Amino acid sequence: MHILGLSGSLRTDSLNRRLLAAAARLLPDDVILEVTDHVATLPLFDEDLEVAPQPEAVRAFHAAIQAADAVLIASPEYNGSLTGPLKNALDWASRPGGDAVLAGKPLAVVGASPSRFGAAWAQAETRRIADRIGARVVPLDLPVAAAHEAFTAEGNLRDEQLAGHLERIVRALVALARGQVELETLAAADDAAPVGATPPSVAA
Repeated sequence: MHILGLSGSLRTDSLNRRLLAAAARLLPDDVILEVTDHVATLPLFDEDLEVAPQPEAVRAFHAAIQAADAVLIASPEYNGSLTGPLKNALDWASRPGGDAVLAGKPLAVVGASPSRFGAAWAQAETRRIADRIGARVVPLDLPVAAAHEAFTAEGNLRDEQLAGHLERIVRALVALARGQVELETLAAADDAAPVGATPPSVAA
């Protein structure tokens, strides 16, 4: 199985790229998470660019989504929302109109931020947009607060509860992509045991 990883931050060593790397280590052995730079290479969304031939970066992005079994997004939070580059990528993923390349694709969102809120608002907004596009969005979140202190030297999450939440999300994404669970089941499980609470040791 192949999961496409997208970071909403363009920095090479961003906290959200670290979070994607930590997620990759929690996946089953037969699942590969490929973190790509498509978010950084896309032009600003412009309907004039949709006419053939589309920009190569757009064609490559659409092809990567189509080839993936699922998508995992790591979103930082800028000014209380998702980043401009990530929103731009989601706009391109909503095309072509009426037949979005992201429609029907299993998708999960996590996020890391140096703030005490752990990019919670950005994750909620990213999930809402992806759901509007038609993706099959895992209804779980992972606010990694004080993220500049959240990772070990090996790149794993220091807090065992957070690491367990991250593993739960990626395992749910894999199960959804494999048809082993339905979104309704995940939503019911989330109501019973919400993921969103950030442990005090991380929120400081």
